[in-house]
Amino acid sequence: MEIERLRQVPLVDLLTRLGFAPAYRKGQDVWYRSPLREERTASFKVNTDRNVWFDFGLGKGGDIFHLAGELTGSTDFSRQVDFLSGQSEHLPLAPRPRPARQPPASCFEQVKVAGLSHPALKDYLEKRAIPLFLAQTHCREISYSIRGKRYFAIGFANRSGGYEVRNPGFKGCISPKDLSLVPLSDHKQDKCCVFEGVMDFLSALVLGLAGKEDCLVLNSVSNLERSYALLDNYREIRCYLDRDAAGQSALNKLLQRYGSRLSDGSGVYEGSKDLNEHLIKVKENT
Repeated sequence: MEIERLRQVPLVDLLTRLGFAPAYRKGQDVWYRSPLREERTASFKVNTDRNVWFDFGLGKGGDIFHLAGELTGSTDFSRQVDFLSGQSEHLPLAPRPRPARQPPASCFEQVKVAGLSHPALKDYLEKRAIPLFLAQTHCREISYSIRGKRYFAIGFANRSGGYEVRNPGFKGCISPKDLSLVPLSDHKQDKCCVFEGVMDFLSALVLGLAGKEDCLVLNSVSNLERSYALLDNYREIRCYLDRDAAGQSALNKLLQRYGSRLSDGSGVYEGSKDLNEHLIKVKENT
């Protein structure tokens, strides 16, 4: 049954794929800096034996569905299921293994940053309808090792020195996880475009939806609260968030905070989940 399959997904796997690395381990407990708020000292605990979490700063906890609810801001169980199912194309989600011994978390080693040139990454960009020159302007090629095996990915820098990494089989983050602010002009702007991920940002450039405005890429809707300190400085905010439960929840929170200063640009890609999916359809029909 799909619900039970999702319930067995290890929380540490979900957090890893969302870009959150453990601060430390103590027995069956894995401690993180909370993915639900900003903090310096890790107070978010995952018990790998029971596959449950507790945020001591918020006084909240539960299973993977409760966490999905906190990440999406929704108490609707069907939306929580949709969120977790939507992640499966990137994880992929798999049932929690039964052995008592917990394997070490995946970590990136021997990380190297260079210009984008790997043939497999070029093919990946072509399939996503992103011109190579545009990706080379805003992204880098990241090579890294995990458990002795070498990988390549497209890297998109965030403001804290970390990288969002993408390749055909993986979507994750080389920590620290954070927002990415990309000014498209040398002059101070009073307008900002907001995107969930790098592919949507690049798609907006291809489609001409962003010109001289500043562009803020959340790199995960879980970073939404971090964006407020930046967005408070703009007179006009235009959002191009995913047309799913998590994206709608984030949009509603932004609307509550910014009111008439904020507009929803997702009507441009009505019928598609996100801006990049829309771009691919446009390219296929031309």
